[in-house]
Amino acid sequence: MKKKEESKSIHQWAEDDRPREKMLKKGPDSLSNAELLAILISSGNIEESALDLAKRILQDHQNNLTALSRLELSDLMKYKGIGMAKAVTIKAALELGKRRLSEEAFEQGKIQSSKDAYLIFRKYLEDNHYERFYALFLNKANSPLGEPILIGEGGTDGTVVDPKRIMRLALETFASSLIIAHNHPSGNLQPSAADINLTEKIAAAGKLLDIVLLDHLIIGINNYYSFAEARKL
Repeated sequence: MKKKEESKSIHQWAEDDRPREKMLKKGPDSLSNAELLAILISSGNIEESALDLAKRILQDHQNNLTALSRLELSDLMKYKGIGMAKAVTIKAALELGKRRLSEEAFEQGKIQSSKDAYLIFRKYLEDNHYERFYALFLNKANSPLGEPILIGEGGTDGTVVDPKRIMRLALETFASSLIIAHNHPSGNLQPSAADINLTEKIAAAGKLLDIVLLDHLIIGINNYYSFAEARKL
């Protein structure tokens, strides 16, 4: 029986086939997601090149980077050729990409739409396997008064939120308005009866203090539900 040849590392490929050299010559935009991932992986295993391994990892997750970012380190390390160091490198790169999206939304200076708010909250909520609830406080110009504040976290099907704590934080930050958001780990974006009830309570409490609840977002994978857009506020 013929012995399998060991997989070549990227450094052993023909220059035209090397993603790193391709990036240097043509820029990062010229590379596919698989080629970018292959650069992070650097070498494959005895059966696959780094690029083949990268392609398989992406295919296993519908070529969706958001789905890939939801993987735990242990999930990545199930792939032959991916050890702790490579898994950490992949997670770090995906986290940087997610943070960039959030920073771009903050640099805009003010929240002008539900989409703007979603771009800020997704960094905190999109990849969580457990439900979390955040509040973002704004001034009169609809500019954030800092980053979103974690209000509560729970299991896969709910979390406990105290409207009184949210109003106290709004007063402490001298907020004129706020936006709240939580994730549904199931991916179902439709609000539950508890979501609707909580939204009504927070909106009512805000009216008493002249603090406007602008929106409540439910964050899923690459998507969101907005109470404001659905005209339920």
